[in-house]
Formats: sequence, C-alpha cells, structure tokens
Amino acid sequence: MAVDPLPSELLYRACDTSQFDFETTAELEDHTGLVGQERVLDALRFGTAIRRQGYNIFVLGPDGAGKHEAVLRFLASAAKKERAPSDWVYVNNFSTPHKPTALELGAGTGRVLKEGMDRLVEDLKVTIPSILESEEYQNRRQSIDEEYQERQEQAFEELRGKAEAQEIALLRTPAGFALAPVHDGNVVKPDEFNKLPEGERKRVEATIQSLQKELAETIERIPGWEKEHHQRIRDLNREVAERAVTQSMRDLRAHFEGLAAVSRWLDEVTADLVSNIGMFASGGEGESEQQRIVAAMQAMMQGRAGGFAQGDPFRRYEVNVAVDNSAEARKGGAATSRAQDIADAGGYIGGGAPILYEDHPTMANLLGRVEHMPQMGALVTDFMLIKPGSLHRANGGYLLIDALKLLREPLAWDALKRAIRRRKLVIESAGEYLSLVSTVSLEPDPIPLDVKVILLGDRYLYYMLSNLDPDFGELFKVAADFEDEIDRETENDLFYARLLASTCREENLLPLDRSGVGRVIERSSRQAEDAEKLSMVMRPIVDLVCEADHIARSAGAMTITAAHVDEAVEAQIARADRLRERSLEMITRDIVMIDTEGERVGQVNGLSVLAMGSVTFGRPSRITARVRMGLGSARVIDIEREVSLGGPIHTKGVLILSGYISGQFLPEIPLSMSASIVFEQSYGGVDGDSASSAELYALISALAEAPIAQGLAVTGSVNQLGEIQAIGGVNDKIEGFFDICMRRGLTGDQGVLIPAANVKHLMLRQDVLDAVDRGMFAIYPVEHVEEGVELLMGAPAGARGSDGHFPAGTIYARAEERLAAFADNQRRFAQRSDEGNGAANRKGS
Repeated sequence: MAVDPLPSELLYRACDTSQFDFETTAELEDHTGLVGQERVLDALRFGTAIRRQGYNIFVLGPDGAGKHEAVLRFLASAAKKERAPSDWVYVNNFSTPHKPTALELGAGTGRVLKEGMDRLVEDLKVTIPSILESEEYQNRRQSIDEEYQERQEQAFEELRGKAEAQEIALLRTPAGFALAPVHDGNVVKPDEFNKLPEGERKRVEATIQSLQKELAETIERIPGWEKEHHQRIRDLNREVAERAVTQSMRDLRAHFEGLAAVSRWLDEVTADLVSNIGMFASGGEGESEQQRIVAAMQAMMQGRAGGFAQGDPFRRYEVNVAVDNSAEARKGGAATSRAQDIADAGGYIGGGAPILYEDHPTMANLLGRVEHMPQMGALVTDFMLIKPGSLHRANGGYLLIDALKLLREPLAWDALKRAIRRRKLVIESAGEYLSLVSTVSLEPDPIPLDVKVILLGDRYLYYMLSNLDPDFGELFKVAADFEDEIDRETENDLFYARLLASTCREENLLPLDRSGVGRVIERSSRQAEDAEKLSMVMRPIVDLVCEADHIARSAGAMTITAAHVDEAVEAQIARADRLRERSLEMITRDIVMIDTEGERVGQVNGLSVLAMGSVTFGRPSRITARVRMGLGSARVIDIEREVSLGGPIHTKGVLILSGYISGQFLPEIPLSMSASIVFEQSYGGVDGDSASSAELYALISALAEAPIAQGLAVTGSVNQLGEIQAIGGVNDKIEGFFDICMRRGLTGDQGVLIPAANVKHLMLRQDVLDAVDRGMFAIYPVEHVEEGVELLMGAPAGARGSDGHFPAGTIYARAEERLAAFADNQRRFAQRSDEGNGAANRKGS
C-alpha cells in the first residue's frame, strides 16, 4: 500500500505556447460570442426572443465574471435587428392642466414636434403683431370702433334733439349726463327756475322726468353695445388669428398627419392660440408678472398644480420630449462596439432597440419624477418639469439593472414589479406612495410599457429571491447562469488569447507575447483551483494584465512577457502579504506551536485556508487527540463544538470519525472509548471537513500509541468507509506548510498528504516545484485512510484477515488491542461496582 510522492510534472500544468501561431496578441482579432457559455447564450436568445408577460431575464454568476460586458455585447448585436421604438412626449392638457397628456410619436419625431412648436410660437410672435399693425386690420378695426361710436352718439343726439324741442338741454358733466331747462338758448339757473309759476315748473319737471327715463334707457343700452363691440373685435381677432395660426401650422400638421392623438392636441393648441391672441399683440406682456403668479397660486389652491413655472405664458405650448429615439442618438450609439462604452454612456441604441444600464436604480430613476420650482414661497410645477426614468428611455428595448443595487434602494424593487405587472409607466414619488405628502401634484398620463428587464446578480441572490418573493418567479422566468470556469483545452486556450487581445485594446495595454499569454492562462487555472480548467472570473485576470503592463512599460518593453506577469503576481502577493507574514512569524518564533520535525503520539499537522478579504493563504494547525476508557459506547468529543467554535460541517466531520472507528474496530464488541479532539491555539471559528482525515489520523495514533511524523501535514476529508475525499484550497494549503518548512530549513523528510482526487487541481509555485525536484519536499496522493496511516506512522495499517484479526504489529492491530483493553477494563469495573453494591445491600439488611 506504499504511496509514491508525485513528480513535479503533476504539480503544475504549464501552457504549451507552441500551440499559438502568433507572436503577440496584437495579431489577434477580438473575441466574439461567449465561448464555453452555451447555456447562457441559449437563455439570452430565448429570453430576448419571447415577447410574453413575465419572461424577463436574471443573469446569475460570480462577481467579476464579466456578466455586464457579455450581456451588453450580446444585446448590442440583437438590438440592431429590431426596429427603433416610439418617441414619447408630454404636452399641456389645456382642459385639465394637472393631467399632462402623453403623445406617442414615431422614432426621432418627438424632437420634430418640439422644434415645430417652438418655431410656431416664434413665428406667431412676429406674424400676429405685423398683421394687427397692417392697414387692412387697422381699417377694419377702425370701422368697428367708428360704428360703435357713431351708434352711441346717434342715440344721444336723438335724445338731445327731442329734449331741445321741449326746451330741455342734455348736458355732459364730470358726473355723467344731466337734463336742465333752457330759455332763449341759455340754461335756466335754479334761482330763476324757482321764480317761475308753479304750473310751469311742474310742466318742466314732468318733461325732464320723462326725458330722464329715456336717458337711463339709453345709458343701459351702452354696455350691450360695448359688449357687441368687443365681440366684433374678438371675432375680427379670431379671424385674423385663425388665418395666421392655420397658415403657420400647416407644415406641422402635415408632418403628423395620421396621428389622431397629435392632431387632436394641435386642434387644442389652435383653439388656445386663437383665444389668447392678445399675448402676441402685447409681445407676451398681456398679463403682468404679479397677475401670472396670482393665477399660479390660485391654480395650486384649486388642486391643479397650476401655474406655469416662471410665469411664461408661452410655456404651455412647449413640448417635453421624455423619450428621444432620434436618428442622431442611434448613429452615436452604433459608432461604438465596446460594451464598456455602452455602460459608460448609460445607454445604447444600435440602429434599433435601446439598451440601457441603470447604475443607480432608485424609484425616481426608474419611474421618472416630477420636479418643482420655488415661486413666491411656494413650489410650482408643470408638464415641462416631468423627468423620464430609465424605464421610459429603455421602453421598447432592454433595461439592465444590478439586482443587489436595486434591492438596496427603498421602494425600488416593488416599483419595478408594479411597472412590469401593469405594463405601463405611472410616475409616482416615494412621498405620495407612502402617503407622506398631501399636496396635489401632476398626474401625467401613464405610458404603455414594453421593455425586457435584465437583472444581474450572484447565485445566492437569485435563489434567495426565488424562495422569498413569490412575484419573482412570475416576472423573471428566464435564468441565464454563467459558468465559473471552462475546460482548459487547445480551443479554449486560443479563445483566452483572443480575450486577452481584446482586453489589451480596450484598456490601451501593451500586447502580450506568447509566453505572457501562457503565463496568464496558467494563472487562470490557479485561480480556478483546477489545472484542467480556466477561470471565467475575469476581473482578477484583467487587473493582473494591467499591473504587468505597468511593469513592462516601466522597463521600456514593447510587449508583456511571462517575466512581467510573474513580477506582477509577486507584487500582488507582497502588497497583501502582511497577515500571512505575521502568521508565519508567529509559527517560526514558536508562539504558535507547529512541529515540522520529530514524532508525536496523537498529534498531527492539519492544513486550513484563511481568507481575509481578497487574500487567501494556507496555515497549518496542530490537531491533537486524547483517548481513554469510556462507558457504554465510543464517544468522540469535539471540543470546538462544545465551546460553540465549530461549525456544523466541522461537527459532521467529527461525527463521521465515530462511524469509521465503530465500523473498523471490534465489530462484535461494544466500544468503551472516550476521545477528545481539538485544534490547538484556535481562537476563532472552525468549519469545514477538510481536516477530518487529519483528526482521524490523530485519533488512530492516540489509540495505537503510534507516533506521527511531524514533518508531514495532512489535508483531506474522510467518509465512514475511510475514503479520502477532495477538498478546496489545496494549493494554498500545500504552500502554507511548505513556507514553514522552508523557513525552518528543509530536511528532505517533509511533505503534505492530499486527497488523490485533488491531484488534477495542483498548480503550485515554482519554489515548491524546485524543492520537489531536489527531493527536499514531497506531496503524497492518498486515496484511503490506510495509506495515510502508513505514511504518517511508518508502519502498515493492516487489513483484517480471515481469522478476524489484524496482522500483529500493525497500527490497526495495536489500536484494536487498546480498544479491547478498554472493553475488558470497563467490564471489570462494572463487575466490581455490582459486587460492591451487593455487599452494601447485604450489610444494610
């Protein structure tokens, strides 16, 4: 059952750079598609093609896997085949100003309507005053005025003639009209009038009273004549205005012919322009600033969110372009092919459907908002202060959102779900939603929503939402699950080289030569912890290449070589190496007790991995076991669990030891053993079962009283059948123990026992490989506990023979003998206790 140490060829899989037919990555084209991500591609194709309710997409995978970039690249290609969606504008609702009207227009025509309305108003500001000042208009206006004056004067002239015929004068005074008697063409003074005979006075008074009634009737008819006069002026103005507005709006109407909603709104605009022609006659100064502010305040008090901001009377004719899919935006988006440019720009329109990434998915940024402006101590708003959200801008296309960012924003997740479920966009504020604000604001028309929402997040978040939110499964029915790694084979090596070529171009880095590409591929395998895989978590790889580029440029090199990559790796380790150095120092100074030479009973070096942020390193720990006779059954006390420092997986591993011991030794006799196992000098939590094999070796050593070589360290999980199972972090664990041995001086008897299943995961440092080549360090692949026992204790474990016993002198025979002795002692102890109790009972009787 001897296990040979692994040769250095199996400890590191070097990249064969002869497979590359290029000198540098500058010769390679950019990579297209998603190599090794067929499952994701199928999901994206399906999710973007199906246009049914609820088939939104959740892209799940590890951080740093390039999910955003990959999805944007895919969508950029798919979106070009789709038609550009409609523009949406908000315009004034002339009948209900607090409910602005939303108009759907063809792609790129929203700006046409806005510019057309701006030109219309500017034209009318010039045209209408010129018409009102024209000779034709002035003549017609003068004719109406003269007719009114003539009618009024004629009425008074008839009354005056009638009065004069009766010797009564009609006088115009500052207080109005008055009637007085006359004699010989002169007005009779009051004193003279009183001297007249009484009969004469009464006749004159009766005549004046009669004429006074006629005068009152004439004066009462004047407001009617004035109203008719004003109506004729308004009719004239309306006629002039209708002709001017209709002529000015002819081209605008022609451009939007066939759009019923736009035509109806233009009809409303025409009616309002005609009704308010006085604004143009006075150059927009028909109302004073104070009058406009008072009107605004009154409108707000009436619940209409009233006045137009800044009191501009022409503002109600403007057009608020909420969604602009103009040809200029599409051309600008199509000019770039980099997914990062898309993300940086905040959106992409590749000649078709829009793609938008919302980096700050608040409720307002998703649904839009209504802004307010202070005026006279109050906040006023109008339809021009409606600001669109990312759902507006992505409508008809694709909206990408980071799921974790979305969930962190109050109310944003529920708001997004409501919008998707309703299939329409309703602008609402958080204050109104929570009933924290009671003031009346605008109620813009909702906009129909047709958008494919793509959430990006890790797997834990996806499964958490699936389990805790019943709406999630209904609204996000398509999962695109990114692979963490792909097979390391020739085809994928070439893909990786093209991926590195794209990275160098996008990041403006020096190209890598073949050796540099090979070293990065090797580093990717180390990151994947599998010599047969390549990691698809690209963020650390891109960072490594950027740092290697800096080193190469500092050295004046034209390409990035393997040496530059190695130096960058060493620099990364050195920058984050403080904790590892402190850990090594504490061991080499014997503050933390780890033996790397000699032999000890019930003591073994277990290997674990410490993770501090992005830094991981291996750290050996002393594991000790003690055994003694127990009562009744085999019991292994996990001290870590007893003090609540052991995690459930570690506890499971310790319980498996009891199962293995019970099944391996004295199968027909109850075991009478009590054992305790502990990680010495461990003051933090312990979890995982990768040390369970080391704990078993310590337990067997304590039972057999067989010393364990301290120059060997152990990692690996064990099952109840004694099979050694694979664990994670094997490279860090080996290097962690190697560093201790290296600092104390390699003896040639040192090494590490690893599960044989982990051999394919080995990508060790060069100094470890050199030590192995020199025979100063060894790595042993172990498949079964018996192999590890023989390596650690220097004697065969032993196999149970046909006689039911282990061969004499073997480790298992010694362990079983010890357990048998425990059983015999336990029986004798129980017998003595029974005899003592019997004697006590007889004496008592």
